[in-house]
Amino acid sequence: MTTIDERPSTTAPPKGVVGRLFRAAVTLHTVVAFGQPVFAGVYLSGEIGGLDWHARGADVVFSLGLLQVAVAVAAWVRLGLRWPTAVSVLILVAESGQYVAGLAGLLWVHLPLGVTIIASLAVLSAALWVRPLPDRAATADQAQAASRSRRNETHV
Repeated sequence: MTTIDERPSTTAPPKGVVGRLFRAAVTLHTVVAFGQPVFAGVYLSGEIGGLDWHARGADVVFSLGLLQVAVAVAAWVRLGLRWPTAVSVLILVAESGQYVAGLAGLLWVHLPLGVTIIASLAVLSAALWVRPLPDRAATADQAQAASRSRRNETHV
């Protein structure tokens, strides 16, 4: 006997524009942030222009961080994704400190904070691509069903 499993696939693409935009923003932010150590390495290898590339890259990374937080807030409102929004805000706060530490020449803060930021972005990006993003309507339906089942259990 053959049965048909009608459960939705866990590898479905994100629902709607917001989910796709959020994944795109996090991915772009991650890729650009990975370029920053490369530009710093170019400078450390003796190429003076590498420091200018690193400074311009910092501006781009910070701007993408702002964009990511804006899209994360939209994803929180539309899809109910709270934890990626909180992580995005924390990364932006860390990037602000990173920016200030770099301008002040505090390499003892700048280097480990940079590693932490890149690792955090890599983990966030992987988590968003591995896990399916929820559909807000489906999440609301599941919450209502759970509420109904709890009400039925208490009246028995």
